[in-house]
Amino acid sequence: MSSRAGRRRSTVVVKESLRELRNQLSLLNHQVSAHLGLKDVDLDCLELIARHGPLSPSALARRAGLHPATMTGILDRLQKGGWIVRERDPEAADRRAVAVRAVRGRNAELFRLYAGMNTAMDELCAGYSEDELALIAEFLHRATSAGHTATGDLADG
Repeated sequence: MSSRAGRRRSTVVVKESLRELRNQLSLLNHQVSAHLGLKDVDLDCLELIARHGPLSPSALARRAGLHPATMTGILDRLQKGGWIVRERDPEAADRRAVAVRAVRGRNAELFRLYAGMNTAMDELCAGYSEDELALIAEFLHRATSAGHTATGDLADG
């Protein structure tokens, strides 16, 4: 067998594994959402707010790839559940501008629900060297970047 065919087959295996991982993480997030009484998209937006916030609702809508009107309902549900607060944005020129931030006190609930996966990942990573982990992290970062580009291309086209 040529090395070209072997490389092609290995590339297919990597892409199939990434799809399987995406599906499994989606199922995990669906279970977490159900335990919290949230919709999957609410949990996605909460993650974006926690990682990149505080954010304006329009900036969050752009990051999430959602229509601003859809974002209003999501933010209403998250605020009602005590997951976020809406505050005046002191840095905005418009005094009516709002920033959304995650309520830090709720993190323990999320950590508890993801504890099984976090423990499993710690155990998995323990089997790799520091150099191997750096390579895996670089691959995942580059795969994420490729996904970001593909998402942007679809949104623009």
